[in-house]
Order: sequence, then structure tokens, then C-alpha cells
Amino acid sequence: MGKIKIAEVRDIGVGQAKGVDVEGKRIALFNVDGNYYAVDDECSHAGGSLSEGSVSGHSVMCPLHGAEFDLKNGQVMSEPAEEAVGSYKVTVDGDGIFIEI
Repeated sequence: MGKIKIAEVRDIGVGQAKGVDVEGKRIALFNVDGNYYAVDDECSHAGGSLSEGSVSGHSVMCPLHGAEFDLKNGQVMSEPAEEAVGSYKVTVDGDGIFIEI
């Protein structure tokens, strides 16, 4: 599919997260100290919205049961989740934020 624009830089401030619908998928976009990360918005354990979770450094904790995921690659950092979530390369071009699917 290639690069898909999912947001504008002004849409997501430092320390914020946003859930966006892209090509039939729900993606969680994070701005961590001016760096953008995108992972599937659905926790692999029980489906909680990761865009509503708490961010610490480069990890996000699911608001339902506390499973933690690495924002850089979607890997599980703590239980109860056992499976990684999808991770997407993010690029910024002008004011647009794009992911590669």
C-alpha cells in the first residue's frame, strides 16, 4: 500500500496520543519528545485501546490490564499480553505525518 497520511503535525502535540482509522485498521499514533510512533491501537491481550493508555519513555501501558508494549517495535514488555502488536514506520513530510503499511 505504501505511505499513507494519517495526521498533521499540529494534530498531535508532544506527549499526546491519537487513535486514527487507516485502511480499515485502527492505529495509535504517539508523539514522544517530538518523535512519532505508530502501533496497532488494539492490545493483543484483551483489545484495549493503546491510544488511551499511559506512555512512559518509549512504552505504552494498556488501560485495561496493564500490558506494556514498546512503541519502537510493538514488542511486549510486560504481561498479561503475550503477542506483539503491529508497528509501523512513521515519517514526517512538511506538516504531514505518514505511516507505511
